[in-house]
Amino acid sequence: MSATSIEKVNGHAMPETSHAESWARAGIADAEAEKIRALTAAEIEERRIKAQAEADAVRIKATEEAERQRLANERAALRFEREKATELAKIAEANRKKEAEERAAAEAREQAEAAKQAETDAAQAVETATGRWRNTAKGFYGLCAAVALPVQMAAFYKPGSEYLLVAPVFIEVIALVALVGAAAAVTAGRPHWHYRLVAWAGALTAATINIVHGLEAFDPATAFGTALASIAGPGMWDLHEHGRIARRDGTLTWRQRRAAKKAARKEAAEQAAAEAKAAAEKEAAREAAEQRAQELARQRAEYFPKVWQHALKLAAATGETTVTEAVWKRAHNDIEGTDPAESVDIIRGRNMAARRVLAARSEAPGEKPVKVTNGQRADQMPRAQRGPARRPPARRVGDTQKYVSAARKQAAITARNAVKEDQS
Repeated sequence: MSATSIEKVNGHAMPETSHAESWARAGIADAEAEKIRALTAAEIEERRIKAQAEADAVRIKATEEAERQRLANERAALRFEREKATELAKIAEANRKKEAEERAAAEAREQAEAAKQAETDAAQAVETATGRWRNTAKGFYGLCAAVALPVQMAAFYKPGSEYLLVAPVFIEVIALVALVGAAAAVTAGRPHWHYRLVAWAGALTAATINIVHGLEAFDPATAFGTALASIAGPGMWDLHEHGRIARRDGTLTWRQRRAAKKAARKEAAEQAAAEAKAAAEKEAAREAAEQRAQELARQRAEYFPKVWQHALKLAAATGETTVTEAVWKRAHNDIEGTDPAESVDIIRGRNMAARRVLAARSEAPGEKPVKVTNGQRADQMPRAQRGPARRPPARRVGDTQKYVSAARKQAAITARNAVKEDQS
């Protein structure tokens, strides 16, 4: 047999191998197994590293998410605190405004109450003074009556006719009753002059009796003193009622009337000065307007003599004493054919200036100006002949394509405008 022998493996015939081949195969198998084990360890390590990386990524992401959440919570907390502070500031401001309004209202109420109390105190003081003045006037009236009655009673006394002593009392009572009636009329707002007239008649009667009888029976001092008492009592009471009348009717005092007259004179003087100033300004404006009109007429006569002469004729024909703006506009239109701000020379100059501007705009830097020509006046067909005796090209049917209707209309309009420009 050969070096190899036949072995049966699993019922199949297999060639026999040597020990070297077996060891080689076993080494290869071991290498493959080691390779498999190394590969498995690498995969395990790779998977571990990958898992560790994923875990680290998850942890980092969770940390970042937690940090973001923390920052978001802090921002939310800060925003809440800020909004809370804003609301608290608004509430505090509203409270301050409310307190200020309440304080202002309280101060206004206090001021109103103080003013009302002051008015009440003033009215009370006036009422007290008025009552004191009224009572004093009444007492003075009684004192004067007591002083004046003895002389009157002596005048009416006759033995056996004692009843005549009632007459002087009657005269004094007439004045008293009339003054009481006057006071009632003043209080009720009724006419009071007739009551006061009756009271003064009674007082003057009593004073006359005192003077006449006092001079006959006594001395002049007694006569005039008792007469003065007869007048002073009713007079003082009437003076009290006169003050009530003035207060009721709002009558001004002498000082107030003087101040009112002074203010009226000052206002009248200021009004007169203002009227004089306005008249002077009006006169100055009129003179300035006349000067401007004269200067304008002079300039128009100097610069537009033909139009001015025609305007004078038109003004005379239409019944105007001066050349008005309407007359001047009509005269300018009759002579120049345009409104006053236009003329043939101005229109021509404007058109020439426009053409010069157009030519300047068509000029390129470093080149000569290009002459702006009219498209309708340029040769559209090549000349039929060259040389000194050139003839213009002759248009024949079919030489060029026909224009559209819009182009023909525009060409006709341009041609008419060119003819007008040449004629002008």
